[in-house]
Amino acid sequence: MVDKVEKIWMDGELVAWEDANVHILTHTLHYGLGAFEGIRCYRTEDGRSAIFRLDEHVRRLFDSAHIATMEVPYTHEQIRDACLETVRVNGLDSCYLRPLFFVGDGAMGLGAMNNPTRVAIAVWRWGAYLGEEGLQKGIRARISSFTRPGVNMLMAKGKIVGHYVNSILAKREALTTGFQEAILLDAQGYVSEASGENVFVVRDGVVSTPPQGASILGGITRDTIMTLLREMGVEVRERLIARDELYVADEVFMCGTAAEVTPVREIDGRRIGIGARGALTKRVQDRYFQVVRGVEVPVAAWLTYV
Repeated sequence: MVDKVEKIWMDGELVAWEDANVHILTHTLHYGLGAFEGIRCYRTEDGRSAIFRLDEHVRRLFDSAHIATMEVPYTHEQIRDACLETVRVNGLDSCYLRPLFFVGDGAMGLGAMNNPTRVAIAVWRWGAYLGEEGLQKGIRARISSFTRPGVNMLMAKGKIVGHYVNSILAKREALTTGFQEAILLDAQGYVSEASGENVFVVRDGVVSTPPQGASILGGITRDTIMTLLREMGVEVRERLIARDELYVADEVFMCGTAAEVTPVREIDGRRIGIGARGALTKRVQDRYFQVVRGVEVPVAAWLTYV
């Protein structure tokens, strides 16, 4: 359950949690055209709170709206400031942020072009998405029976509301069959991504991940991890990855804003590596948590202090 906070930013003003409501004929509710982001704020080592890579997240939010042909009645700076204000007014030192652009009520039907674009920003306390035990020991995953749509079927680089039906179905299938996460293949049978995370494979000290041009979301955490791995002197390759390469990997891990850096200890009933968090995964995981908490940050602009 989401922990209730005091205020949600909605259409330019802070409103009480209970008053952040929409009409039942809100267009996005019916048809799924909208854009959203997931962002984290961390308490840093010096006691201040900082939102991690806020500017990049806001940019991607507007990119997603542009891909979805949505006109947004606010600037990047206004949304950025609203994110900071929403964290500040709720007094949270660490939290998850969910900005959402959605099409309001008015006309119905797929061709409705003049309904207003509305904006909401909610924040709440949220621990490890795949569980603290998952961070420490790794999770069990399965290859989904659902396929990630091709790059010209849905716009993969947009974080668009309706796209996540594919991920929800894959996630539900995984959970109901005893796994914690789903890994989806693309239409050609190559590894795409998990239901809400990018995937990395370690073999003989080299880390591989599907390329940016594949049917994946260009993850901001993915970019962070690639930067940190290279900083650590680890070779990183963007390439196509076959399903069975996962089975014989030394390590597999997933990353995303919600999941952070989560090891995978088993896929489809096959043990991955030692069947626990691998040494390289732990190194990059430790480094990631250092960075988001303000310790030796390679790019100062990654942290926006509240």
